[in-house]
Amino acid sequence: MPLMSLPVAGTLLAQAPPGAWSSHDTRLLAAAVSGIAVIVVLISWVKMHPFLALALGATTLGVVAGMPFEDLVDTFTEGLGKTVGDVGLLVALGAMLGRLLTDTGGAQQIVETVLERTTRRTLPWAMVFIAALLGLPMFFEVGVVLLVPIVVMVAARSEQPMLRIGIPALAGLSILHGLVPPHPGPLAAVDALGVDLGTTLALGIVVAIPTAVVAGPLFGSFIAKRVELPPASTLLGKTPGPDDEGRRPGFALSVVMLLLPVVLMLGKSVADLALTEGSAGYVALDTLGTPVVALTLTVLIAMATLGPRSGLGRTALSGIIGGSLPPVAGIILIVGAGGGFKETLVNSGVNTMITDVAAGAHLSPLLLAWLIAVGIRVATGSATVATISAAGMVAPLVAGLDPVHGALVALAIGSGSLFLSHVNDAGFWLVKEYFGMTVGQTLKTWSAMETILSVVSFVVICLLEMLL
Repeated sequence: MPLMSLPVAGTLLAQAPPGAWSSHDTRLLAAAVSGIAVIVVLISWVKMHPFLALALGATTLGVVAGMPFEDLVDTFTEGLGKTVGDVGLLVALGAMLGRLLTDTGGAQQIVETVLERTTRRTLPWAMVFIAALLGLPMFFEVGVVLLVPIVVMVAARSEQPMLRIGIPALAGLSILHGLVPPHPGPLAAVDALGVDLGTTLALGIVVAIPTAVVAGPLFGSFIAKRVELPPASTLLGKTPGPDDEGRRPGFALSVVMLLLPVVLMLGKSVADLALTEGSAGYVALDTLGTPVVALTLTVLIAMATLGPRSGLGRTALSGIIGGSLPPVAGIILIVGAGGGFKETLVNSGVNTMITDVAAGAHLSPLLLAWLIAVGIRVATGSATVATISAAGMVAPLVAGLDPVHGALVALAIGSGSLFLSHVNDAGFWLVKEYFGMTVGQTLKTWSAMETILSVVSFVVICLLEMLL
């Protein structure tokens, strides 16, 4: 049984008002638990691809809930198609932008410019900043591959422990992966909950900053004194140096390309709050801030500016764009299957049952969302699966909330999806191998950092709920 299912189910049953629980509700709860249990077992034990596991989990949920098989198939495919249409395109555009910045040298230019203006004492803080900038359009795994040589280079040149430099970089990457669109998990949560993307993005950045500080430079300095790793100069056999070959776009242009989609999407939220609907300014900001428009426009501008500055022609740019898509095909399918699972939860009646019981038990949507995401994350090892599954289960609780509180629920799900990365998470092994650590060292460093990210970010989210 998944680590989440029994505690959450027990909480719902124990706190339900007398007489509020029926045999039909019991069947729906059993359907939800069975569906999630199938997903956990297939991913963790059978090592099945998450796309197939989510599809079979949705099938199990629908069958146990008593859905006709024809309706079940239609429901799953409808949810999959809608989610791929809404989220898949954004994931693909984000991958294009990240690949353009990497292959044109823009990302390397940002790193070297920041490091040139950094002292030994402020290096860990600079690494958080670098990771946060590079992490905006890039997936976590891509960011790790890009940053590890930089971490090794900086640690070797400054003669500092690897973890004092590496933990801040990993913290900056991971918190953005969990909380800030256009990463797949936050996008899927926003889509499933129907909350405002710009508001979620703005609040996600507010939550990410203090969280990254605590889990990055502060924890990195603490753990670096207690876990000894090989010297950075010998970790990869040689000390990596800066790549000076070829032309690169400037620092300012590279940063503008990173931040442009964020600014455009935030502009849409500003228009919703401050401008009259239908006015010329509102229409302009609303159109440009639509996520698909913002990212498409940024990719086109990046092709027109980064390419010529780095000496790349149209054929090379076309190859970069084409090469960015195959690595994200699996992610798009997983997110789509999560949408199908969510739609099955809705049409089977599980969502309504959870809403009724949580409301009757006065259970906070924030806490419920975080706990469900934590349980699925620990059980499956996948932050994305945890996010899209939890979002589907708590979506009805958000229907009556104002935009800010709805966005905070989405962030609580992302926060829970970061909790305790361990041996069933691909990211765990990626970090272990790149940093040359043992399993025990990785648990003390990476796993502890991920748990700190989750707990601290959830505390900040709760504080924001009290303030806002």
